Formats: sequence, structure tokens, C-alpha cells
Amino acid sequence: MFIGKSRFFAPSLNRSGPEGQLANATEFIADLARSVGFLSRLPVPDRFFRGHDGSVSRAVRAFPLAGLVVAALPALLLFLALETGNSLLAAFLALALQALLTGALHEDGLADTADGLGGGRDRDHALSIMKDSRVGTYGVIALVLSFGLRASALSALSFAGADVAALAMLATAAFSRAAMVLHWKNLPSARQTGVAANAGAPEQDATTIALGIGIVASLVLMLPVLPVPPVVLSIIAGGLAAYAFTRFTEKKLAGHTGDTIGATQQLTEIAMLAALALAI
Repeated sequence: MFIGKSRFFAPSLNRSGPEGQLANATEFIADLARSVGFLSRLPVPDRFFRGHDGSVSRAVRAFPLAGLVVAALPALLLFLALETGNSLLAAFLALALQALLTGALHEDGLADTADGLGGGRDRDHALSIMKDSRVGTYGVIALVLSFGLRASALSALSFAGADVAALAMLATAAFSRAAMVLHWKNLPSARQTGVAANAGAPEQDATTIALGIGIVASLVLMLPVLPVPPVVLSIIAGGLAAYAFTRFTEKKLAGHTGDTIGATQQLTEIAMLAALALAI
């Protein structure tokens, strides 16, 4: 699942004037640091987590930038490895490093979701399967396809340049984490208890900010190295994948879980990279 740590966030305060703007900027930086700690295993100073009430409602606005932080080292590894060796091997190495840095949170969510939605007889059975730590056939297939499709797409993008593949990895890391927030915001919790249920729903303003950052980051990163049509197509593909999965999850579970939020990230990233690789 995407939720792996009990690190929390305080509600935002409305401020105006230079001092207020500075305070808001400081709060956003703190939210970014907490988001990095929340979504990855990267070390973050404990001072960012003291005195918070357990809500992640505001901090989700920084998820796309946290995605960039998490993907920075894997993207650099991809770029360097593409300059010296096999493109498919380079892509798998980069994805392996990214999974290591996140603790495979999103991959775990994808596997659990695939098992639950694929093998569940009904809503309650699906939720029961998703809560089981064991990985079944559907989960294994989902993981194989996730790594295989993303690695193949990154390898194909490398023929347009090592910089293209690396920047695409960063762009999809940002947008896919904005998609997580949208999925989370647009569905109620499928369970009355659990970390996802207790974390609170994203604020509307925070959701809007996350989406804006995800789109802008994707455009800024990819447009310098790629034409407009494939870049826009990639963003649309990612958005449609997230939307379709959200509606499917709503029908099957009548809500979200931490696992489905993580699965949204994976499916969005797959769709974006695949569309980009096919379009160039």
C-alpha cells in the first residue's frame, strides 16, 4: 500500500502579507519533507513530525514534488546506465532502485489490489484478500507486468535519448502521485478502520494544488526534449487510467483503501510511459 508510516500533518492556516507568505512557504517545505518521509524510506529529520494531529489532508499537496525527490536518484542512475550499457537492463536497474527507496509501497498496493479485485467474490471478500499479506497469482502477474511494461517503455524512450528517458521517469513520478491524491479524494474510505481511513480525506485546495503541480512538472520536464503532442497524450493517458481505475474501484469496493491508492500510482505511471513510448 502507499501508506506505510505513521507520520502526520497539521492543518494549514490562512495568512496574508510578507510574514504570512513566508510562513506559508515554510509550511509547504515542511509538508514536502513529511511527504518524502511518508512515501519513501529516505531519511527525514524527526522535527518535521513533532506536534501533528494525525491528518494528512493538507500535506498531499506536496506529493508530486515528493515523487520528484524519490525518483531523482533512480532517474540519474537510468541516465548514466543508458550512456554506458544495455537500455533494458538500465531501465530495470532504475526501477529496482526506485522500489528500494519507496520500500515498494506502491508495488505492494498494486499486488494486493490485483489479488483482491481479481479473486474476490464480492466486496467483503475482496477487502479480506487485500488485507492478507500473502501475494497471490493475480498479484504476481500484476507486478511482473508493471515492471516489464515500465522497463520496456523506458528502454524504448532511451532511443530518443538518455535524457528523454530520465526526464520521463521524473515526470511520471510527479503526475502519478497527483493521481493518487485524486483517487483518494474522489472516493470514501472502503473500511471504517485502518491507516487510510484514519488519515483523513485530502482537502479540496490541497487536491487542486497537487494536480496543478503534477501537470506543470510533467510539462516543464518533458517539453524541452519532446514535441507537444506526445507529452499531452501521455498526461491524458495517465489521467484516463487513474479515472477508469477509480470508477472501477468505486463499483467493486465502494471506496478506496491504501492499496488502491498505491495501485493508482502504478497504473498511472504505466499508462503515461507506455503512451509516451508509443507516440514518439
